[in-house]
Amino acid sequence: MLQIIVFLPLLAAIIAGLGNRALGNSVAKSLTTGALFISAILSWILFFQVGFGDTSYTQPVFEWFRSGDLIVNWSLRLDTLTAVMLIVITTVSALVHLYSWGYMSEDPDQPRFFAYLSLFTFAMLMLVTADNLVQMFFGWEGVGLASYLLIGFWYHKPSANAAAIKAFVVNRVGDFGFSLGIFGVFLVFGTTDLSLINGTAAEWQGQTFEFLGYQVDILTTLCLLLFVGAMGKSAQLGLHTWLPDAMEGPTPVSALIHAATMVTAGVFMVCRLSPLFEAAPAALTVVTYVGAATALFAATVGTVQNDIKRVIAYSTCSQLGYMFFAAGVGAYSAAMFHLLTHAFFKALLFLSAGSVIHAMHHEQDMRYYGALRKEIPVTFWAMLIGTVAITGVGIPFTLFGFAGFFSKDLIIESAFASGTDAGTIAFVVGVLAALLTSFYSWRLMFLTFWGKPRWAGSEHIAHHHDSDHADPVAEDSGHAPHAPVEPVVATGTGGYHPHESPLSMLIPLAVLSLGAIFAGFAFHGAFGEPAEALEFWRGSIAFSPALAEAAHHVPAWVKLSPFIVMLLGLFIAWNNYIRRPEAPSAFVAQFRGLHNFLAHKWYFDELYHYVFIVPSMWLGRMFWKRGDQGTIDRFGPNGLSSLVVRGSGVARSLQSGYVYTYALVMLIGLAAAAAWFLPQMMGGA
Repeated sequence: MLQIIVFLPLLAAIIAGLGNRALGNSVAKSLTTGALFISAILSWILFFQVGFGDTSYTQPVFEWFRSGDLIVNWSLRLDTLTAVMLIVITTVSALVHLYSWGYMSEDPDQPRFFAYLSLFTFAMLMLVTADNLVQMFFGWEGVGLASYLLIGFWYHKPSANAAAIKAFVVNRVGDFGFSLGIFGVFLVFGTTDLSLINGTAAEWQGQTFEFLGYQVDILTTLCLLLFVGAMGKSAQLGLHTWLPDAMEGPTPVSALIHAATMVTAGVFMVCRLSPLFEAAPAALTVVTYVGAATALFAATVGTVQNDIKRVIAYSTCSQLGYMFFAAGVGAYSAAMFHLLTHAFFKALLFLSAGSVIHAMHHEQDMRYYGALRKEIPVTFWAMLIGTVAITGVGIPFTLFGFAGFFSKDLIIESAFASGTDAGTIAFVVGVLAALLTSFYSWRLMFLTFWGKPRWAGSEHIAHHHDSDHADPVAEDSGHAPHAPVEPVVATGTGGYHPHESPLSMLIPLAVLSLGAIFAGFAFHGAFGEPAEALEFWRGSIAFSPALAEAAHHVPAWVKLSPFIVMLLGLFIAWNNYIRRPEAPSAFVAQFRGLHNFLAHKWYFDELYHYVFIVPSMWLGRMFWKRGDQGTIDRFGPNGLSSLVVRGSGVARSLQSGYVYTYALVMLIGLAAAAAWFLPQMMGGA
C-alpha cells in the first residue's frame, strides 16, 4: 500500500508530462487527480492503522548504491510521523488538483501544470518516507526542483522567472548547509540511517572537536548545519526572502507548496531527528530564537501588505516560526499538531484567496475589493472559517474551538511551561504574534468582504497586477503606481461585477473548511494529552510527558493570553477598517517611517542587494572585462588569431601574381643564401 501511495503520483506525472497535449487536458487532469485521490484515501487508511494501531515498518525497495563504508538502501519508512505527513501531503495535493480544474481551465498548458503538481507530490512523499538522510536529500532537492518549475510556470512573465530563480538560489544556500550536515553525520556516526543516528545520538553528547584552536561541540555543529537546510526550505528569518515572491506562481501552487507541504519539510526534518537535536541543547536554543524571531518578523510585515496572497504568504512564514520554536523548546508533538491543523486552514485561506482573485478577474490588491460577502457567499464563508481557525477562535478551558485554538495555544503554553529563558521569550513573542495575526487576518476580511464596493466602475480591473492570469503577458507584479495607500471608495457604479467560482473550486473549500473546524478537536488528545500522545507517537519523535503535563497546568492567565490578544486584534482591525476607515491613512501619515520599514520588509531585500548582489556583479564584471577579455582573450585566442591575421596579411602581400615580384623574391633569397654560405666557404679555404 505504501509503495502505491508514493509511486502512483510519479507514474501519473510521467504519463501526463510525456503525453502532454497529445493526451488532451481532460485525460491529463483526470489521470493526475485520480491518482492523488487514490493516494489520499490509502494514506488515511494507513494513518488510522499506524496512529491508532501498531503497523510501523520499513519497506526495502532496492539497494541504491554503495561506496566504501557508505551503503544507501532505497527504503520506505512508515511510522506515526510519516503517517501524519502522508495525510497532509496527499489530502491537500488531491484537493489542489481538483481546485485547479476550475482555476486553470483557460490555461493552454494544463497537462504540464498537472504533471508538475504530481511530480512535486512524489518528491515530497519521498522526503517524508525516507529511511536515511541521502534518500531524504533526494526528496529535498526534488521538491526544490518542482517548486522552481511551478513558481515559474508562467515563464513568459519576467517577474515569475525572477521569483523562481530567487527561490532556487536561496534554497541552494540552505541546502548547502544541509548537505554539509549530512556529510558530518556520516563522518561521526558512520551511517546515514535515521534509526541508527537517533538511537546512538546520546552517546556523542558533550563530545567536541578542535577547530581553529577552539573545542567545538560535535552534535551542536551537526544540528546547526542541518537546521540551516530547514531554514531555507521552511523560509525562516534570513533565508525567508523567496517565500513572498513565490506568490508569482498560480494560486493552487501557493496552496500546495507554500502553505501545507514543502515549507513544512524543515519542521518535519527537525522532528524526525528530534533525538539528535535533544542531545544538542545549544542547537535547540538557536532553533527557538530563530523560530520566535521569524514569527514576529513575518507577522509585522503581514500587517501592511495589500496583495491578498502576500498577506497569507507572510502568515505562513509566521506560523512556521511557531512550529520551530515549539520544536526548540522540546514540544515536537505540538509542532506537528500545528503543522497538521495549519495545513487545513492555510490551504483553505490560499484557495479562498484564489477564489476571490478569480471572482475579481485576477485583481489581487485588497484596496480594490470591498463588500464581496454578498457577491461570493460560499467563498466568504470558507475564508471566514479559515480566518477564525488561524486566529485561534475558541473558548478557553473548554473543548470548543477551531483548529488553531488547539494547536497554536498548545505551542504557546508549551513555550511557557519549558521554563527556559528562550522558552519565556518565545512565549512573549508568540502572544504578540498572535495579536498581529488576528489583526492582519481580520484586516484582510474587512477590506475584502465588508465596507463599500471599491471595485464598481474600476477601469484597472482585469489588467492591473495580473499575477494569476491564465495566459499572462510580461507584466510586473508590483503594485500599480496609482494604487492608494489605504482603501479608496469607488466613484462609479457600473462596469465589472464579481462572480462566484465554479463547483470544482468550491468543493475543495468545503472539505478544507471541515478540517479547519474539526481537526483541532479531533486530534487534540493524540497530539497534546501526555498519555495519549506517548501512545500515539510510539517513539517516532522525542516526546516529553513532563513537558506535555506542565503545558496543561500553566497558570490561567497564560491560557487566556492568546484568547485576549485574538479579541484585541479583532477589535483593532474592526475599529480601523469598519468603524473608522479613515484611521489607517492617518496612522500611515503619522508613522511614515515605521510604515515604510514594514512595507519594505525590514529592508532585507535591499540589504542582500548591497551586501551580496552588488559586490558579486562588480566582481563578475571585473573578471569579465579585465580577466576574461583583458587578459585571457587578449593574450590567448584573440592574441593568437590577431597574430595569424597579421602574418597572413604579410604572406598574402607576397602572392601578387606578377613574375617580376617572384623573381625579386628569388634574387633576395639567393643573395641571402650567398651572404650566409660564402664567408663560411672562404674561411674554410
